[in-house]
Parts: sequence; C-alpha cells; structure tokens
Amino acid sequence: MRTVLVTGPGGAGRTTTAAATALAATLAAPRAGRHHRVLLLTADRGPTPEAVLGTALPPPPPGGAAGTPWGPPAEAAAGLWAARIATGEHFQDRARDLQDRGASLFDLLGSTPLDAEELTELPGAEPLAVLSALRAAHESADWDLLVVDMPPAHDTVRLLALPEQLRRYLRRLLPAERQAARALRPMLAQLAGVPMPAQRLYETAERWEEELAAVQRVIEAPGTTVRLVAEPGPLAAEDLRVARAGLALQGCRVDALVATRLLPDGADASPDPWLAGLAAEQNATYKALQQDFLVDGVTVCALPHLGRAPRGHRDLTELVTRARSTTIGGPAGAPGIAAGQGLADELDGWTAAGHGPEDAWTVEDRLATDGVLLWRLPLPGADRDTLDLIRRGDELIVGAGPFRRVLPLPSALRRCAVSGAGLRDGALCVRFTPDPALWPRTP
Repeated sequence: MRTVLVTGPGGAGRTTTAAATALAATLAAPRAGRHHRVLLLTADRGPTPEAVLGTALPPPPPGGAAGTPWGPPAEAAAGLWAARIATGEHFQDRARDLQDRGASLFDLLGSTPLDAEELTELPGAEPLAVLSALRAAHESADWDLLVVDMPPAHDTVRLLALPEQLRRYLRRLLPAERQAARALRPMLAQLAGVPMPAQRLYETAERWEEELAAVQRVIEAPGTTVRLVAEPGPLAAEDLRVARAGLALQGCRVDALVATRLLPDGADASPDPWLAGLAAEQNATYKALQQDFLVDGVTVCALPHLGRAPRGHRDLTELVTRARSTTIGGPAGAPGIAAGQGLADELDGWTAAGHGPEDAWTVEDRLATDGVLLWRLPLPGADRDTLDLIRRGDELIVGAGPFRRVLPLPSALRRCAVSGAGLRDGALCVRFTPDPALWPRTP
C-alpha cells in the first residue's frame, strides 16, 4: 500500500493539503488507466476536516467502526473516503484490556478497578491511536492509497519514533532471559509468601512487542513517505529545517514539500506596500526552500492562495487543478500539465533507493587510504551547532536539535573507536578507527 503522512508547522494547511493529495490521486488515476480507492484519515476532532471536504464525518462509535480504530468512512468524492481516527475510543479499549489482563496483580495490590465511565482519555493517547490506525489500514485490503492528516511536524517526528523507542524499552525492562525466569516464579512466590505477577502481564508485553514491530514495519516500508507542508516564511522555514533533520534521523523518507497559500505572481509589485512586502518575503522563502529540497531530489509543490479559506469539494478541486510542482531538471514553478499533477506525481512508482537508511546509511571503507571506516548518516537540515553524538557500548546516540535516536552499530564498527565526526553536504560522517585488540590482524 502507498502511504503518505502529511505534516508541517501548526496552521500551515496540513488538513487542506492532505485532502488535496487524496483528491489528486482520485483525479489522476483514471487518466493513467487505474482506479484507486483512497482513504483519508485525520486525528483532528475540530470542524476543519469537514469544512475542507464539504462532507460530514460520522463520529467514531465505541470501539471504532467494525473493529477499526477510526469512525465510519464517509465518501467525499468518487474513490475517496474520509474518516476520523477514534482516539478516545482506542484509549478506552486499551485501558480496559490492560485492566482485565492485570486483574490478578491489581487484586494483589488491593486496587479497585476503574469503571468504563471513568476511563477518560489521557494526554498522549493520540499518537498510539494514529499508530494503531496505520497498522490497521495496512492490514486491510480495502485501500490502494492511505493519506493521513498527521499532528504538527515536531509531534509527528516523535510519534514516528515511538515504536522503536518503546520496543527498546521493552527489551531492556523485560529481556529475553525472562523466559527462564518464568519457571522460577512458583518457587519465588513460595519464598516471598505472596503470588508473583500474573503470566498474562508478560503475555501482554509480548503482544505489545509484536504490535509495535508491525507498526514499525509500516513506517519503514518503501511505500511510506512523509509530505511536508508550510506557508513560506522565515519562521516556517526554520521549523521545516528542524523537522526535516528529525525525520531523516528516524529514517523517514520525504517525497514532497508543499508550499501553501502562495500569493499570485506579481503581487510583490503591488502598489499596496503591505501586500508587496508580504509577497516578496514569501517569494524569497519559497525560492530558498526550492533550492534546499530540490538538491536532494524532493519534489516542491505550490498550492495557490484562493483568496479565501478552501471550503468544500469545489474549492478543493480548484486548488488541486491549480497546483504546480518543480522537480530536478524542471523549471521553477512550472505549471502542472493536468489536474492534480502537482500533488499526484510522487504517488505512483515511488522507490526507496537512495532515500532510506538501509540504502543511504552506508559504511565506507577507507582503511587503505586514511586508516578509518566512515559511517555516513544523511541528515538534511541538520545544524552543526545542535548535533550531539555519544558512543555507548555497541550503540551510537545521535541528537539533531530536539530529537535523539539510539542507533545500533554495524558489526564492523563495534570493534572500532570513534575518532571524529563532521557534517558535510547534509550528512553526518562519523569516523571509526579499528581497535587493535579487537580488529583481526592480517598475516
């Protein structure tokens, strides 16, 4: 399944862009002799998604619709369905499950179980619901394209990093050796004089591990990409730079940058100084963003300002039709040939070659010339002053601004010591010198 995760700074037009991307796919598919079934998911519980689509989205019933973590999908256009992610219902379902599985432990502690009416949603429930929806959509054969209206960019980076982080915590807190410890629990219970935690708690942890692994496979799948959205301006450009580095650190692939609410050509020459100044600032930022993203092969797409907030199918179709894109080798701001090309040209035929960590995070052998092995980690948008690097055992902890990731070292580098690092051409290059005590000697 092709999956597009749409995110950007708050207020940049993420929901509008997500809806336009989904609609563009339905418009472009028939021209290519295909018919896509597109699902648009949003976690936004406000009025914006319904206003943009011009379609009412039914509220999620308890437990979601037909066992899915989203409400009943509403048909917004031919081939396009939209639904809200059932954040509150997902939290209540998981809380009830955890309470049921841990009943014996809670009895041991003298706890009183919570009633269904008391299970109100807690902060942090939305990321888990979004991840659950990603997994459920990929396990379904009903859709060809999934477009997700994600939270703001920095929250999205942390959300996409969550499965790997939680799996690491589970491995540390409940290591593989716990299998042997299970046989000792009856004896330990007799020695302690109290029963040990129930078996089902360990089974719950294993189930969480399986679910997190499934979600991580979705995030790392070649057909899953992130689409960044921003209204061109100095602050938005800085937000994009930080978010882009965070996404790269997590190995997430960016397929396009969508610049929203672009003022008409020539607005910078308007006799109105307010409009001229705003248009000039917007144009300068847009050109700078084109240079930054195009050099890495990322499509840059522009959505015009309609002079009003897009409302309903007609405005959304106009927005899609007037979208234009720029790619490597193409003229800046070249108009799209057909409706939706600017948003749909990266939806088909996506390949992960050269974009994912499996391909780009390479170890270069420079032993013969420089006596080092070089681990190259592409981090476009990273700032040298905000990079952090720590070697801890067989892991490398890399920080890029507010984001961190613990990377297991490739086997060859575990027998080396870090001898230096530098940021060159948008990539963190870490030098490793072989440890004579561990490195095999040549005869």
